[in-house]
Amino acid sequence: MELIQSFSVDHTRIIPGIFTSRVDRLGDYAVTTYDVRLKRPNVEPVIDVAAMHSLEHIIATYLRNDPVWKDEIIYWGPMGCLTGFYLILKGNRASRELYDLIISAFKSVGETDEVPGAAPINCGHYLMHDLITAKWYAKEFVEYLTENKGNAEIFEYPKAKRLVTDDGRNFYDS
Repeated sequence: MELIQSFSVDHTRIIPGIFTSRVDRLGDYAVTTYDVRLKRPNVEPVIDVAAMHSLEHIIATYLRNDPVWKDEIIYWGPMGCLTGFYLILKGNRASRELYDLIISAFKSVGETDEVPGAAPINCGHYLMHDLITAKWYAKEFVEYLTENKGNAEIFEYPKAKRLVTDDGRNFYDS
């Protein structure tokens, strides 16, 4: 079975940042999945589940209401490993082009007084939110991105080495 593209990224070397995960073609259109990584996999503690849930609600609401980007947004949601989020957009832009949008989205968390959609009628686990901790993670990520804006590594995935056996099978080191 072919290993999916996101597992070919060397998770022992990835750092927080904004990365192009994959580009899919749907007829004449491109759809791009971005990896918005807040934590170093397998090194830093993962994002608290309740804070992750709050970040998901706040940033999804922000993105879907942004006057410039709202028609391009397809999806914003957490990674299962709790180290970041996936952002899926129409089109195919370099991850650097999302820098200002991501900064603004995470800054909006600090300006939020309540988590949107955190009610039983709107959310499948409305009691599992932590706005205070979400604000802390958002501030930490904005500071990190700001400090590292000129660092190309926050926009480019480290790739895993592909080992090919004599009979042509692919193995990955991640």
